[in-house]
Amino acid sequence: MIFAKPGKENSQETIRLAVEHARKAGIKQIVVASNAGATAELLLPYADEFDITVVGQVFGFRGDGEPNPMTRETREKLQAAGMQVFIGTHALSGAERGLSNRFQGVYPVEIIAHTLRMFSQGVKVGVEISVMALDAGLIPEKTPVIAIAGSGRGADTASVIIPAHAQRILETKVVEIICKP
Repeated sequence: MIFAKPGKENSQETIRLAVEHARKAGIKQIVVASNAGATAELLLPYADEFDITVVGQVFGFRGDGEPNPMTRETREKLQAAGMQVFIGTHALSGAERGLSNRFQGVYPVEIIAHTLRMFSQGVKVGVEISVMALDAGLIPEKTPVIAIAGSGRGADTASVIIPAHAQRILETKVVEIICKP
């Protein structure tokens, strides 16, 4: 499915397509990007059927001292439903973005991120959150996951990814793109 334009208006359809594909393919792991928790909450009806890992935005993403946009109450609600919630350094930016901002250069991880954005922002984020979840020990190694992500708010991309740990990121496989803008 190719959406006419990116954005949160595609969220419901992205979730539907992702869940449908996971069922057909027998994939039990879903990794979802969710800054404030709204996209993750769309998966609450499926929390008993799938192992869902929510990857949120790192603290200070918008600036030093900025709080995380996902409230404690939202995290607790998702966890009470059986979802794992992970907040950690972004695999495709993190410290490297700090170097490029300081020294005005381009570094290898940023090149990976920009290359993935050629497919869509959601494909880039899907790879990133899958690697982050694997590095955190929240999903099994060498196992396909459904990655759900988007372009800012909401979800507009779902893909099947076999992530590798960040130290071997080039071994990550984007197996299939289910939907994207």
